[in-house]
Amino acid sequence: MTATATRPEDSGRPLVLGVLASGRGSNLQAILDAVEVGRLRARVALVVSDRRGAYALERARRHGVPAVHLSPRDYPDREAWERAVAERLDDHGVELVVLAGFMRLLTPWFVRRYRNRVMNIHPALLPAFPGVDAQRQALEYGVKVSGCTVHFVDEGVDTGPIILQAAVPVAEGDTVETLSARILEREHRLYLEAIQLYALGRLRLEGRRVRILEEET
Repeated sequence: MTATATRPEDSGRPLVLGVLASGRGSNLQAILDAVEVGRLRARVALVVSDRRGAYALERARRHGVPAVHLSPRDYPDREAWERAVAERLDDHGVELVVLAGFMRLLTPWFVRRYRNRVMNIHPALLPAFPGVDAQRQALEYGVKVSGCTVHFVDEGVDTGPIILQAAVPVAEGDTVETLSARILEREHRLYLEAIQLYALGRLRLEGRRVRILEEET
């Protein structure tokens, strides 16, 4: 099977990110902070939200990043909304689309348009507990270890090729809130690591498997 590079080569310039967010944007904040201190070879060119009151928009503006609210109600269907989003992403030269608490399912059209260029983080060790309320699912199932997964987005629900995973032990007496908080703290670090690997051209997709290439010395 032919291997597909997710970024052909490390060009030496910052990776251009577009972020889609629906809520608080804590993962977005971690990305913005890492960019500003030079820990991430990237820049956030645009933040788009489907919700007018999403705090992620305010976070972006505080860092001088263009932030746009596009209401799905203003478009006839999901694909039409996504085409409007894609137009803005392309206008800003976005290379990698990062989902940060984005609560809408992407259509096959968008996935095809940005094949292997959309990244998401999920608060569970996929393929276990996809979809919403992953932390609650984990607790109700009685697992001893949960965690988070960074993956490329495909046409399914949290079914895309896995890039990185991190385990978070489930403590006795954990609630959804306490487990979610510990997983979120780990998410912030894991997402940055995955984006940096992409920015450096060190991810290679072979079928469903994402290979991490050795760093050149």
